Amino acid sequence: MTFSLDTPSAASLKAEAKALRAERALNGAPLTQGAALEEIAHRHGYRDWNTASAALPERIATPVQVGQRVKGTYLGQPFAGIVMGLQLLADMNHYQVVVKFDHPVNVSKSELMGPIYRQRVRATIDLRGISASRTSDGEPHMRLQRA
Repeated sequence: MTFSLDTPSAASLKAEAKALRAERALNGAPLTQGAALEEIAHRHGYRDWNTASAALPERIATPVQVGQRVKGTYLGQPFAGIVMGLQLLADMNHYQVVVKFDHPVNVSKSELMGPIYRQRVRATIDLRGISASRTSDGEPHMRLQRA
């Protein structure tokens, strides 16, 4: 069986069930863990939790791995570097990535300010390695790909 990068994992569905339980508890309608898992499975199109659990991969898809060589653009400047950190965010669709560039990158587009170099940056990216944050001209802050 093959999975695409947007296929949720069993772990991500468990996290959704935990969030659902917390939400329902705040609203005064507590839910058991089993009932939460069943509801989340139904939301994702599965007959029940056992079917979902058997069908889904155990691991969460990630755009890159810590220690992996990457290349791309940051604020419009090309770079090559290494992934120093990667954290899955609460929405289960985005990652905070820390990249150390091989050579410092000028992150200033203003001629008035002069060059501002960074060698290590943190950005929020999706599974495709593209940040939702954009520069004033509409370009993503970071476009990341495996080297």
